Amino acid sequence: MSPAVFLQYVLPHRLMSALARSIAYSRWRPLKRWLIRSAVSAFSINVAEAADPELENYPSFNAFFTRALAPGARIPDADPQALLMPADGAMSQCGRIEAGRIFQAKGQFFTAAELLGDDAAALPYADGSFANIYLSPRDYHRVHMPWGGRLVETLHVPGRLFSVAPWAVRAIPRLFARNERLVCHFDTDFGPMCVVMVGALLVSGVETVWNGVNIPPYGHQPWRLDFRDRDIRLGRFAEMARFNYGSTVIMLFPRDTVSVDAVAPETQTRLGARLGRVLRG
Repeated sequence: MSPAVFLQYVLPHRLMSALARSIAYSRWRPLKRWLIRSAVSAFSINVAEAADPELENYPSFNAFFTRALAPGARIPDADPQALLMPADGAMSQCGRIEAGRIFQAKGQFFTAAELLGDDAAALPYADGSFANIYLSPRDYHRVHMPWGGRLVETLHVPGRLFSVAPWAVRAIPRLFARNERLVCHFDTDFGPMCVVMVGALLVSGVETVWNGVNIPPYGHQPWRLDFRDRDIRLGRFAEMARFNYGSTVIMLFPRDTVSVDAVAPETQTRLGARLGRVLRG
């Protein structure tokens, strides 16, 4: 085991993430200015794409990190049947779910039931398709809908906060099914669709457009919220949630409903570009 992987097991994940959150939300001007400028330089962030390209206008580092894009900076694929990339980032893995098992990396798998924290909820995806996209610190950190749908429920699943960087994904078994995450279930015109916002080390929170901050607080017990009576509908390409630091979004689709394109691991993804095609709906 490498020293980096060993540290993932022994570091106080939640304490470190809570400290990162307090720093990220600080409005002390010298600190937030230094953090923003350091991030822009270190990660080559394209500030020109932001709705507000003036760095001094952001009240905190988190406000900058979760910045909106300028209108027209991303547009959805012109084919109305195209399934969309939900975020800027890099493809971790995508393809078929084999008898409920999802491929993580060479020699590593986890199950849909483990990921969703619910055996029954995983049944529609047993032989379906998935796509797993990693958002790095340089990326736009808002996640949009790959297809339109009505929100059914969410489940906040407690867990660890391992790094989701590619080296950790290759080394830590069942990583995505072990990290804290928010599971979002939707009904669509082709059937159920699940979008999972996976937390990670130093990720200060997950927010949704319908419920605000969902993580933190960090969970000790699963927390389920039913939204059936609120009739929350989000269109294809609409914003649905955001990370307060880099992490991963995983999408699950039932069998014979969508065709996910063969995208090689670590291929850069762009919000709104084609991820695949909806076969019925």
